[in-house]
Amino acid sequence: MPIIGEVVAAGKTPVALEKELVTLYSPHLVSKEVTVTVVSASFSIFVSGAVQKPGKITTDRPITVLEAIMESGGFDTAKANTAAVAVIRQNGNKTEHFTLNLKQVLEGKQVEAFYLRRSDIVHVPEKFTWF
Repeated sequence: MPIIGEVVAAGKTPVALEKELVTLYSPHLVSKEVTVTVVSASFSIFVSGAVQKPGKITTDRPITVLEAIMESGGFDTAKANTAAVAVIRQNGNKTEHFTLNLKQVLEGKQVEAFYLRRSDIVHVPEKFTWF
């Protein structure tokens, strides 16, 4: 941005970004008013592994891991290990890994929803079976 340089908007609400911009631009503003408008809030996530239709999902609203799997046609019930669903997230230069037990959710237990972020990868591993 002119005068103040680059400002990171990702992960911020429009109101929070407006407040930050007012603070950063305050020495240069006559009126302390800034308006932020979201042009597009859609983002993509990727689902792989033991699901019916693996691939890219584009959403314009917050989405949970279970919702993303359902958007991919649901679990491949013959193969899916629902107790060890992995989420891989790039956070700056660091890769974060989360393992979620969605079997508990499917059994009706109260579990805190895990919301996905832009470019997250959800991987549903296959069950380990002996032949």
